[in-house]
Amino acid sequence: MLGHALQTHSLQESHSGPTPSPSWDQTIVLSNRGPISQVRGADGSIRSRRSSGGLVTALEPLVQACSGTWVACGTLAGDTREMIVDGLNVRGVTPRYRLRHVCLSESEYRGYYYGFANEGLWPLCHALRIQPVFRPGDFLAYRAANMRFAAAVADEATSAAPLLLVQDYHFALTPRELRHRLPLSTIVTFWHIPWPPLHVLRICPWAAELLEGLLASDIAGFQTPADCTNFLKSVELILGADVDHESGMVRHRGQHTRVRAYPVGVEWNGDVVRETPPAQVCREHVRRELALPADVKLGVGIDRLDYTKGINEKFLAIERVLEQHPEFRGRFAFVQVAEPSRDCLPEYRSARDQLGATAARVNARFGRGGFQPIVLRESHHEPADVCRLYRAADFCYVGSLRDGMNLVAKEFVSARHDERGVLILSQATGAARQLHEALLINPWALESASAAVVQALTMPEIEQTNRMRRLRVTVAGSDVGWWARSLLADAASVHRADDRAEEANGPATTPVVQLSA
Repeated sequence: MLGHALQTHSLQESHSGPTPSPSWDQTIVLSNRGPISQVRGADGSIRSRRSSGGLVTALEPLVQACSGTWVACGTLAGDTREMIVDGLNVRGVTPRYRLRHVCLSESEYRGYYYGFANEGLWPLCHALRIQPVFRPGDFLAYRAANMRFAAAVADEATSAAPLLLVQDYHFALTPRELRHRLPLSTIVTFWHIPWPPLHVLRICPWAAELLEGLLASDIAGFQTPADCTNFLKSVELILGADVDHESGMVRHRGQHTRVRAYPVGVEWNGDVVRETPPAQVCREHVRRELALPADVKLGVGIDRLDYTKGINEKFLAIERVLEQHPEFRGRFAFVQVAEPSRDCLPEYRSARDQLGATAARVNARFGRGGFQPIVLRESHHEPADVCRLYRAADFCYVGSLRDGMNLVAKEFVSARHDERGVLILSQATGAARQLHEALLINPWALESASAAVVQALTMPEIEQTNRMRRLRVTVAGSDVGWWARSLLADAASVHRADDRAEEANGPATTPVVQLSA
């Protein structure tokens, strides 16, 4: 999911109402990616830039509103220094939270992140044509990194009973270690990518260990009800846990875990959206920048360069449109932003090569003079640049082959104040469960996908407005504030239940934990 980190003032000012008052003295968020990333330039210098990604988009308003602590990975090759930042200042924005970077060595990071997480769990959970690779050494590195991050979270804890928000597939083992180190904490783990069916999960040699780790959480959150169903079946049949499928409650080794779906949203009407010029100004800017004719129709795609995103399938659908509809030749351009990602892995390099070859072939067949129907941009784009593309476009094409949610679809809708533009959306995204007024497609079905592009290019303005108006109601009503409030409200109910149990039964007999100040 490639959402962009659009800032917010606070969750209390979110579109859909106030955030419940936190029941905890401290909130700590753990994720692999933090709000800023460090990159090394060609001259060897190190610079910081704001991170992109749907996870950052969702988390930053939450941790800012809670004045919490964010623990994230800050690895640069050859650099194992810890970094702690208070009152982080990035590009003039000063969020109200503390950031701690935990830095791993290059070999540790390769095994934990590139190895087990992204050669193993990522293809396993997306259940596509890429064979997961599971190496014992990678799992040992993953486990060691999970312990390192759990230690950093415990080190940051100034309360015996903080709220701990553990994010995504990088940290499946961390909740168990956190439960050991901070037994009174409330642990909410959110899995941002799909949870695989049982027969797929069994491919992983350490499936039981992953499930044991996650069940140390008070709440295990997923994007869709289908993901919850898959998870409940997994813990029941692999671990023999006591599962109530109707309520989503799991009892295992004395721990109660609630399993819930919390579809992630985007910030509604944030700073970047408010500061972006009107649609007509954006169209003129983009067409001038790309040297496009004034009457050209414009489609956009915004993705990480990942084999799960279906970018090559998009290009094939566009090629089919140009084959079958010569009237669009020279009058239709598609701009694809494909931010490089994990390009040290062979599957990603192969996807990048395939993408470049397909774009070159389509442009050779249907380009005229300096005009190219596919404009492929393999680089990082700042949120303001992406928002201009959203507003300039006649349609946005989200063609993921498998996606937990996909926040690009929701960002496009949020950007369209003019209530124009068409969203083409893959049925294989979590967002398709909510955004029914999009043109829903099977990304593998070339003919129907190309037909959706033609429908988007020729859709009357009144139909565009009717569809976009309903989409905007949906996205505004389930924005990032709604997502965070849902998580916090359920976590607060767990916290209150624990308090009531302690009042009834006396203090829990848990070991004393030494916390750093």
